[in-house]
Amino acid sequence: MEVVGLVCVVAALLAWGFWIWDSSERTKSQKQAGLLGAGRRTLLVIAHPDDEAMFFAPTVLGLARLEHQVSLLCFSAGNYYNQGEIRKKELLQSCDVLGIPPSSVMIIDNRDFPDDPGVQWDTELVASILLQHVEANDINLVVTFDAGGVSGHSNHVALYAAVRALRSERKLPEGCPVLTLQSVNLLRKYLSLLDLPWSLLHSHDVLFVLTSAEVARAKVRMASSWSPRLRSVPQTPAPQSPAPAEARTEGLPRRLSVCPWV
Repeated sequence: MEVVGLVCVVAALLAWGFWIWDSSERTKSQKQAGLLGAGRRTLLVIAHPDDEAMFFAPTVLGLARLEHQVSLLCFSAGNYYNQGEIRKKELLQSCDVLGIPPSSVMIIDNRDFPDDPGVQWDTELVASILLQHVEANDINLVVTFDAGGVSGHSNHVALYAAVRALRSERKLPEGCPVLTLQSVNLLRKYLSLLDLPWSLLHSHDVLFVLTSAEVARAKVRMASSWSPRLRSVPQTPAPQSPAPAEARTEGLPRRLSVCPWV
């Protein structure tokens, strides 16, 4: 056991040293490419209240660090357990913790987009509403789920399908790239710090590594997502570093990796 513990400590130290060098280089290259340059108007597209904290907190905090103007579009009130009004209020509170003002949050609450993993949302309708929001708010960066939806939830996957359709049909404004959060397998979800070397070495377009202060901010919101009074089962235990879910293809959304440093 002592040997295993020593190996883990050495691995953590090596990963930390590599991160200090690598994160600096990645930030420079990303800014030079203009993908994450300061001043971008970024739209985070989610399916339910708590998605922003359970899956995208590292991304939102990382974008805020880069001085992005982040807004949020949520396609349902999360009314699966008939607590949509509670969850809408908690979404606004969550966004406040993450640095997204209420004026930049849009929640769609209608029967076309029920919070239900057994219902397939209409791709064309989702795409139409999303495109209207992008154009009306002059968005020039979209962030959402990948083809795996992180947890496999059909509502998450529907958002990816809509974004993919918009990209394939070249309907998004010129200069508006799309980043998708890579899904991870069950093992990597629970590796925590030990997953960091893989996240750093694996190819991706964007990687966010949180500081301890940013992790603390993310946990403030996540704590309420686990509240028993919600009766909803969280879809993943923490914001985790995603794994490859698709081959990169011209015209499709780019891949996003996030990694909480804890």
